[in-house]
Amino acid sequence: MIILKTGRELSVMKEACRISAGALKLIGSAVEPGVTTAELDRLAEKYILSEGAKPNFKNYNGFPATACISINNEVIHGIPSHKRVIKAGDIVSVDLGALFEGYHGDNAATFAAGDISPEAKRLMDVTKESLYEGIKMARHGGRIGDISHAVQSYVEAKGYSVVRQFVGHGIGTSLHEAPEVPNFGNPGRGVRLVSGMTLAIEPMINMGKSGVRTLADNWTVVTLDNSLSAHFEHTVAITPDGPQILTIAD
Repeated sequence: MIILKTGRELSVMKEACRISAGALKLIGSAVEPGVTTAELDRLAEKYILSEGAKPNFKNYNGFPATACISINNEVIHGIPSHKRVIKAGDIVSVDLGALFEGYHGDNAATFAAGDISPEAKRLMDVTKESLYEGIKMARHGGRIGDISHAVQSYVEAKGYSVVRQFVGHGIGTSLHEAPEVPNFGNPGRGVRLVSGMTLAIEPMINMGKSGVRTLADNWTVVTLDNSLSAHFEHTVAITPDGPQILTIAD
């Protein structure tokens, strides 16, 4: 069931999303060679708690940390570790969120650790751009497929592949609500978009082929061909005046 949010509910969600965005911004500024992924995770948790919220990923279906931190060929759900040291040239995808007064925020971005290759930078840029192409289509009266097609067509025109096994989602009092928001599909198809819907739109884009697999830790998802992957995400509200990005940091 798709749950539409009232104005009051959206105002609470905005705060959850502001905190989520602040934590992501903080981690992004701390990504550099020599830092462990566990250190980044600790920073995020400390910030979220200091803002009067809770990390919504921690213990979600057993996930052991505040943030999913995935490096290079890791697509999503990387588990932070004191043993995982970020190296110069890595690209680091961070996905996290906050729970505030019963409502969730969720966002992700990929960051560069020092100087990265031109190929890696282009992948990151195109993935981020595809997110905004998708957001443009999150309009009252449209369809989920409009968002999906906008992401897919933009990415594939640049020579990259869309991960198909994992998708975006509705969000609100649950971290994952209906409807699913794939990053591939046909325009004019799928669920009708109406004001009051809140969606986590999140392109996961591979430099190589689209295939992925999950490692033995039952969390970390990697590309099958070992190619680089990037991930960007915003929580977005559909309003009568167009899409509104909620995950904006102060």
